[in-house]
Amino acid sequence: MKLFDSHSHIDDQCFDNDFDEMLKRALESSVYGIMVVGINDKTSKKAIELAKTHKNLITSVGVHPHDAKTCSDSVIKTLETLALKHSCVRAWGETGLDFNRMHSPSESQEKWFERQIYAASKLNLPIIFHERDSNGRFLEILESANLKEHKGVVHCFSGSKEEMFKYLDLGYYIGITGILTIKKRGEALRSLSLLVPEDRILIETDAPYLTPAPQKNKIRRNEPGFVKSVMLKLAQIKNADVEELSKTIWQNTIDLFGTI
Repeated sequence: MKLFDSHSHIDDQCFDNDFDEMLKRALESSVYGIMVVGINDKTSKKAIELAKTHKNLITSVGVHPHDAKTCSDSVIKTLETLALKHSCVRAWGETGLDFNRMHSPSESQEKWFERQIYAASKLNLPIIFHERDSNGRFLEILESANLKEHKGVVHCFSGSKEEMFKYLDLGYYIGITGILTIKKRGEALRSLSLLVPEDRILIETDAPYLTPAPQKNKIRRNEPGFVKSVMLKLAQIKNADVEELSKTIWQNTIDLFGTI
């Protein structure tokens, strides 16, 4: 089995004391690729530094909707420069809309989401999307941006069946997290995951968040090695051979982000 954690935040300080050991555990769980996702200019820079000194890591640059209130043209320019300078930068994001926690005003989120779509398009980088409780506004912005044939993934998908099919129609991949493994919280996701074509799925941890079962019962902090639990559960749900499905999802991730 060959697995790729397509979305992590292992630049988080909670990994500082055991970073190399955490990567070793990931390899022992057949995780041979990890995307370290930027959420602002500071984390994007740290992710790049990690990727420069650790094999099998790639990165993205971007501004999370929670951080939209601190975004600026200068920040976008800095991220563009980083993307052009460092070959480990393979995507733009995570960017989008989050109207659940509202850490940034909706106006700021929309403004900088649109600017980041433009930046990613200009650099021809796939986009890592974040959407939560945007009540259709996220899709409106995507459709108006007219991103024909521009690749992307809807990270930590948690929407409706109708939204999912619209994302698929737009050509995007669907990112599946450890929520899939949680008995009550993951019920809807398990049903919808049956409807996602195998060649349009990515698996992810969102580490250190969203720890899957069975690790959730013992360990609070998620890490890339735990993406194996997502893979095993997904294969079970789809009644698929886990080795063959893992090959398909690895190839999906490479098709989106490039080889490592």
